Amino acid sequence: MSDTALVIIDVQAGMFAEAELPYHSEQLLANISYLLVQARANELPIIYVQHGSRAGSSLEPGTAGWQIHPAIAPTAADLVVQKRFPDAFQETTLQEELIARGIKKLIVAGMQTEFCVDTSCRRAFSLGYDVTLVQDAHSTWNTPIVPAEQIIAHHNAVLGDWFVQLRPTSEILLAERIV
Repeated sequence: MSDTALVIIDVQAGMFAEAELPYHSEQLLANISYLLVQARANELPIIYVQHGSRAGSSLEPGTAGWQIHPAIAPTAADLVVQKRFPDAFQETTLQEELIARGIKKLIVAGMQTEFCVDTSCRRAFSLGYDVTLVQDAHSTWNTPIVPAEQIIAHHNAVLGDWFVQLRPTSEILLAERIV
């Protein structure tokens, strides 16, 4: 049994239904699909984190937008953890699920770089997990002040300097070794 899990944060249909798609959205989904194939081939636990927002939002629980994106949909063997805050651990069952499975290492991908990915990586580090952030498998949108590409690069640099190990998709979960 592996002590490593793939954690996919908030890659939900509603995030791809906006007028503006996330930065490099097709490559993001392709990279996460590759990670899923590799995780399944290596029999690693896969944990999806699914954000639920207020009524009327694109991520309102129970709506089509709230569903995990169909290109990377979970299987019956995968775990889905519900959350309401940017921190995937805050008021969720994530920590208990990781402990129950003997998980010590997390490979993280998903949405939204500057909110849920950043916050969850920092919290995982603070809880003692060995965190690998897949540097080309998380994304966000342009803001009026900063383009998405710069937000992603900034967070990779900041998180990589202290909280996570950064690896590109191509270096994650190779058949001969895990991270």
